[in-house]
Amino acid sequence: MHNTATLPILLKELRLPAILELWQSILQKAEAEGWNYGKFLSILCEHEVEARHRKKIQALLKRSHLPPGKSLATFDFTQVENLNRAKLDDLACNTSWVKRAENVLIFGPSGVGKSHLSAALGYALVEKNIKVLFTSTTKIVQNLQASRRDCTLPKALTTLDKYEVIILDDIGYVRKDEAETHVLFELIAERYESGSMIVTSNQPFSEWDSIFTTNSMTVAAIDRLIHHSTILEINSESYRKRHALKQQNNNAN
Repeated sequence: MHNTATLPILLKELRLPAILELWQSILQKAEAEGWNYGKFLSILCEHEVEARHRKKIQALLKRSHLPPGKSLATFDFTQVENLNRAKLDDLACNTSWVKRAENVLIFGPSGVGKSHLSAALGYALVEKNIKVLFTSTTKIVQNLQASRRDCTLPKALTTLDKYEVIILDDIGYVRKDEAETHVLFELIAERYESGSMIVTSNQPFSEWDSIFTTNSMTVAAIDRLIHHSTILEINSESYRKRHALKQQNNNAN
């Protein structure tokens, strides 16, 4: 039998950590069950590929800044009305809309789970090796505004281009400030037909003039977002309001 003493060194040199960790236990199983060499090698490679996939997903999750625990499995669909669940599942499973640089817009009153749903889509996309960034709209606008002051806005926008999907949570909380409005519009324009966005809002389009400083900018921003988009609406009472009322009733009893 060929001497395997140098195998760990070779596997380290080839950077195959999963095979290095598992080859002895899998070899024992192969010998016990009479596998041929092809099956043995195939199973070793499958473990290596799976380990690399998990490592890549973990790195994507770390860079995504997605809030923990916000998956489709943890979302209470019984508490929302008229939500197109089939469309939501399709967006999570079929990533062709990302390849086409299309957007998803989620509307509904405060507290109904818009952020949860947008994050859940983010998690589903990351599992398919898609680079996602989750951020409050206010935070990203403030960061871009700081970049503009430092004359590095083009570089900042280029850095954001590496994300295939940017999730802008709570766009309605951006102040109607000329500086903030302009960098938000530049971000939307930068990603038009080049990268996808998931945007949540508690304000309908008719009230977006409270976000942008001019009517023409409001129309242009909306036009770019909806040109290639899926719109989801949540018509339900606030989760937080129901939870507070439930607690109040429990305390009273």
